[in-house]
Amino acid sequence: MKTMIKTLIVLVICTCVSSTQNDATRDEIKRLKEYLINVEFLEQEDQLKNAKEIGAEETTLIDVCKAQMEVAIDLTDDVNEFRDDVMDLVQEWNKCLGKWNSKTAYATWDFETDITDENQKKLTDVEVDAAAFYKQLSSHAQLVQQHELFGDLGDDLQRQVRLLAFNDEPKSQKDKQDLVDVQVQLKQIYSTAKVEGLVLDPDLVQVLAKSRDPEVLLGAWWGWRDATGPKMKDQYAEMVRLLNVGATDNGFPDFATAWISSQFDGTSHLEAEAERLWLEIRPLYLELHAYVRHRLEATYSDIDNDPRRIFKSGAIPAHLLGNMWAQEWINIYDLVKPFSDEPEVDYSTVMQNRNMSADQMFHMAEEFYTSLGLPAMTPNFNANSMKIRPEGREVVCHASAFDFYTTNPSNNDFRIKMCTQPNMDSFETIHHEMGHIEYFMAYQNKPTVYRDGANSAFHEAIGDTISLSVMTRRHLDKVLLGKDADQPVAGDADQQMSGDAKHQVDVDQQVDAIQRGPLPTQKGKEKQVPKSDINFLLKRALFKVAFLPFGYLMDKWRWDVLRGNVTKDEYNRHWWDLRLEYQGLVSPISRSERDFDPGSKYHIPDNSPYICYFISFIVQFQFYEAMCEASGHTGPLYNCDVYRSKDAGDKLRAMLQLGKSKPWPDAMETLTGSRHVDSAAILKYFEPLHVWLKKENKRLNNDVGWEKAKTNFKA
Repeated sequence: MKTMIKTLIVLVICTCVSSTQNDATRDEIKRLKEYLINVEFLEQEDQLKNAKEIGAEETTLIDVCKAQMEVAIDLTDDVNEFRDDVMDLVQEWNKCLGKWNSKTAYATWDFETDITDENQKKLTDVEVDAAAFYKQLSSHAQLVQQHELFGDLGDDLQRQVRLLAFNDEPKSQKDKQDLVDVQVQLKQIYSTAKVEGLVLDPDLVQVLAKSRDPEVLLGAWWGWRDATGPKMKDQYAEMVRLLNVGATDNGFPDFATAWISSQFDGTSHLEAEAERLWLEIRPLYLELHAYVRHRLEATYSDIDNDPRRIFKSGAIPAHLLGNMWAQEWINIYDLVKPFSDEPEVDYSTVMQNRNMSADQMFHMAEEFYTSLGLPAMTPNFNANSMKIRPEGREVVCHASAFDFYTTNPSNNDFRIKMCTQPNMDSFETIHHEMGHIEYFMAYQNKPTVYRDGANSAFHEAIGDTISLSVMTRRHLDKVLLGKDADQPVAGDADQQMSGDAKHQVDVDQQVDAIQRGPLPTQKGKEKQVPKSDINFLLKRALFKVAFLPFGYLMDKWRWDVLRGNVTKDEYNRHWWDLRLEYQGLVSPISRSERDFDPGSKYHIPDNSPYICYFISFIVQFQFYEAMCEASGHTGPLYNCDVYRSKDAGDKLRAMLQLGKSKPWPDAMETLTGSRHVDSAAILKYFEPLHVWLKKENKRLNNDVGWEKAKTNFKA
């Protein structure tokens, strides 16, 4: 009955506003404001009679928001009235923004978990309507921002208005519709692509990860690019044009500038900062690249023609690194393991031998977060999430976390979508995605405009910070092997082992004794670093360090495209120029502008920013170091496990709860004590490996770098 009465009230207000939208009286506007301030936008499900009533409520509330945006705002010149009016407006706008964000999130979920023409159309329609709302909201907020009394508002109110005023959508309704259409087309091309009936995940992903046959690898590598890029190049160029239309319509020189502004809270020097960080880390990457190239060349010594030439030039053929995009190289660890005779646990095999289910893996990840004092997943999380690839329908397997902007904190709707496999890659991904959910829950009571990460990199870094702890041998031995948490781990300061001590162990046993080898510290003193630690660090570097140039060049390529520095007939050449310059990689076969190899990576057709991943892969080590210090950890940073440390959890929660309510340097300072992103922590983590790589490359007489290499490209 309560819901029905509310619905009638809303309909009356909507009718009133619609009939007088051109000359609405101030009293009518106030009535609308009072309703919106007091209305509960989402009732708890047990208070609603049935799904039809829920749908009617949702539709009515959207209509209220549409009607509100069609009423011109009347701003007074009295400072006290102005402040009160803006407070009311911002409260209304946040509620409507949450409603539209929710509607868009549900439509996106429906499409990505069931790719059909019907769901595609629903998503397109919702995104077009939402874009119209965001534009109107931005226009209203801009009027407030331009008012002469804006400076008299408090800092928090000014920040909300500034964030609400941001817009990069095209003004023309046709351009908006065309942009949504082309974006959905690009997603569909990518998500439904197959190579001889094989899907990307898990089929082709597993081929690249496990095969050591260069012809098989080349078939999967080339097949995926042929199934995606050429089919989407024209649409991508059209999307770029429309994105730039939206940016210039809103006062930005191009969409790249608008994107950076929105993702990093107006950090104008982001590109210079990214270049600085890359140059600081590049020496470590160069040594890793030289070592891996040497080992791969030995493995594939019988390859003919181009791949051999690529090796000899100092570059690496892009299809031999265990990943479809060569963005991380951890799957070739068995080929490049420094000390092959050192026994170690294959945790993926442990999981597979125990028939570990996706539900069990998710539960273990959740238990890590709750051990820090962070909240458990909401009651409907497990029922609503897509944890494995469903049968009988096409889905987007790319892992994602969803916030549906619901407003019942005890039972809000948060979900993860992924196609889980019983291996360490999925185990780490689950912890990453659950980090997003913890961030969502931490700031769920903030105004909608603040329900976001302090910047986009922070959102990516949270789960990865936890993963740095989860992937330590101490933690994995505890949760997967049942080993005592206090058992010493190789590399701990208090562990003294004989230089020749070894044990032969099976997959369910821990390495209890390790041969040690001397490495110099920064102070020039000899410190014994176990061979198993070098193995462990090399394996982590194949993920964390190998990724960095790829994470950087993705958006360097897009910034050049979006700014018009690179035209459609140069897309692919520029892509391979950057991949050679930053990664030292070359295509195994000749490429041309008929191809569109950037389109083989999900984030390009999906138009998802990527510089956030580059920054997050650096800042996560700063977060990790701060949490380790809070937990009381001693010894090498790479051995730190913050599991069950409430002090570390408290430090993390304090930052997460801020959401986007403060500039990102403020949020960072809350956790780390620093207001800047720097490379010191990641370099500290990998320092023993860096020293070893330099000595090993010198011993092997490996050339470091690839100055003689050229792209494998034809006009």
